[in-house]
Amino acid sequence: MKPSELRGLSEDELKAKEEELVRELFNLRFRHASGQLDNTARLKQVRRDLARVKTILRERQLGIR
Repeated sequence: MKPSELRGLSEDELKAKEEELVRELFNLRFRHASGQLDNTARLKQVRRDLARVKTILRERQLGIR
């Protein structure tokens, strides 16, 4: 997901997106550990999306943008 798309979301929507990504990352890690994960690149993508969401939430908290 692009940062410009995330910046268009409200704070509540960003928090919901963060929770969704945390759950997805957990499930991906679990499937990877058990050898059932086909697309390992998805792990990296979800981690980066989660970092983007957290960064935008922190920017808003500090009033940067």
